[in-house]
Amino acid sequence: MANINDAFPSNYLKASDLQGQRPVVTIDRVEFEPVGQKRELKPVLYFVGKEKGMVLNKTNAKNISNLVGSFETDEWHGFRVMLYSANVEFQGETVESIRVKAAPPVNGGVSTVVAPPPDPAPAKTLSADDIPF
Repeated sequence: MANINDAFPSNYLKASDLQGQRPVVTIDRVEFEPVGQKRELKPVLYFVGKEKGMVLNKTNAKNISNLVGSFETDEWHGFRVMLYSANVEFQGETVESIRVKAAPPVNGGVSTVVAPPPDPAPAKTLSADDIPF
């Protein structure tokens, strides 16, 4: 059976690319690229070892800025985050979107970031190599 998301490939990461998983990824860089029909310059977040970048919206950009402690995107390199999908309101419609939160501490270390509220449904945490984007 065909997946409708396969019929509309994208150069950028989509919520469906996460396949319901919550990968932990490492930020590589942010580049400004022409995106969409109007070819507006938007920030695109790239991850270490991944091809597709994630077009940043205001919500995710602010979340990452708060997690990293800097609005300077050059300072985001090497920071680990967890990606997950969530239903959000966009132009009067409910759509699936990618959201970003703090990655779990490495090797049982102590996190200096206040954890967000628990998610409504438990999901398996994967390494960056487990998600094919």
